[in-house]
Amino acid sequence: MEIKYAIEGHNINKKYKNFELKVDELKVPEGFATALIGENGAGKSTLLNFLSGVRRDAKGEINYFNETTNIEDAKEKIGYTGTDNYFIPTWSGREVKEISKLLFDDFDEKKFDDIANALAIDSDTFTIKGKSVSKLSDGNKVKLMLATVLARNTRTLILDEPASPLDPLMREKLSDILRSYLAGGDGKRSVLFSTHNISDMESVTDYAIIMEKGKIVEEGFVEDLKEKYIVVKGDNDSYEKVKGHLLNAHANQFGYEGICLSKDLDKLAGFDIIKEIPTLFQISVAVMKQNSVLGNVVL
Repeated sequence: MEIKYAIEGHNINKKYKNFELKVDELKVPEGFATALIGENGAGKSTLLNFLSGVRRDAKGEINYFNETTNIEDAKEKIGYTGTDNYFIPTWSGREVKEISKLLFDDFDEKKFDDIANALAIDSDTFTIKGKSVSKLSDGNKVKLMLATVLARNTRTLILDEPASPLDPLMREKLSDILRSYLAGGDGKRSVLFSTHNISDMESVTDYAIIMEKGKIVEEGFVEDLKEKYIVVKGDNDSYEKVKGHLLNAHANQFGYEGICLSKDLDKLAGFDIIKEIPTLFQISVAVMKQNSVLGNVVL
């Protein structure tokens, strides 16, 4: 299958006082949902700010839809939601809707109202004297952002931690919304969302990009990653001999468990082990821990 890309980046670099974003190559496949995974401070929001055009002071090249490297030419096709100061704090939901109509030619007011209703956004948000954005819960702020971008005719959504402030039921609703968005695009729509906890959004994730310390440390289609890595379990009597071949290995009174590269399984020949297909969550944690600056805590 030939893969086209909604976004491609090359040599994206930005240095800060205590942090450097250094992405040599980035590929967001067209027609799929891509999860940008990493712990807090890994550089996810920084990267998304550059991809969405919120910030433009990084070095490197970003190509959109294999058509242009100019974000001004692409921004009408991109729906972006951020985490901080996305709306003016004093705006009401009514003002958000009116201003969106002015900013975007493809903004559909009826679609916005339908989505806001489906997401159960507080109704008084849209009255003449409705709540200001600053008084909304974090969950309702995210819902309002989602209603704004989903009411437009976009080709790609760039969503920064959209699931973080949502309750479990609404996270499942978000997954349904993203599936519907992709299905309605005839293979031309794409989603890129960041998360530090993939377990809530794993069911909607087709492609994963794992970041640590400002760099991409692993990526691939989820099914391919589940072939590249494997969960290994065994009895504690062999733990010391095998743990050097495992990622994120840990043991308790019932035995040990870890993630192994499938190509290294032959190194465990002769040991009594159980093999299981890993979840994306297990793979992500193992890869992040392998590359993290966090140390071990001894209690």
